[in-house]
Amino acid sequence: MNLPGSMMIAFSMYSRIPVPQVQWTKERMKYAMCFFPLIGAVIGLLEYGAILLLRTLGFPFLEQILPVVIPVVVTGGIHMDGLLDVIDAKSSHGETEKKLEILKDPHTGAFAIIGCGIYFLLYLAFFMEMRPVMIPAFCITFVITRALSGLSVVTFPMAKKSGLAATFSDGAHKRVVGTVMALYLIISLPAVWLLTGATAALGVFVISFVVFLYYYHMAKREFGGITGDLAGYFLQILELALVMGLAILSHMK
Repeated sequence: MNLPGSMMIAFSMYSRIPVPQVQWTKERMKYAMCFFPLIGAVIGLLEYGAILLLRTLGFPFLEQILPVVIPVVVTGGIHMDGLLDVIDAKSSHGETEKKLEILKDPHTGAFAIIGCGIYFLLYLAFFMEMRPVMIPAFCITFVITRALSGLSVVTFPMAKKSGLAATFSDGAHKRVVGTVMALYLIISLPAVWLLTGATAALGVFVISFVVFLYYYHMAKREFGGITGDLAGYFLQILELALVMGLAILSHMK
């Protein structure tokens, strides 16, 4: 077992954080997905540090804008790319095979561009409405979204036998990865409870559960299973849904 090598694979694939390059051996691939949520932990720490620093320095506008940008910068937009590809595919209203073909198309369609604009406008608007009490929960959600995305990769059916999701799914020790993803969730949800209260924790749980179910049924119905693009789509949609939910809950007494 080479866990440091597995971690390097996860960080080099799903982030732009500089790490030593290692060979993608069969042994390392077994546990690579176990480290995927740690990238979310890094994003959460960067978010919290940036908000705290900008608030201290007195830059309220940047305090609202930078947290929206940080996840894309850290990940290099890999999950956003999946979101845009799926928006294009779903907007075609075609058969499953046509949608899968669109996912492979490197060109960006008009619906993806429109969807991207709407996504960031909604994200920014709801983040600006979020009261400071919810910031700790917001930072933890980056771990939760990746834990659920990783869980889907080792438990959901694949739409095709090739591609990024299939590579990580086939190479993973699924029982171990699934257990580790569950542990991330078991730790993260109580952490939200302790830092922001029971209402926020319940809200995060319900939103995550509903979006996870939607992702499963939509992927099976429209694509015949999941792909790397669909996993990225889910992660981005859940992040947006959680920002919206936390913003709304922060205004409830």
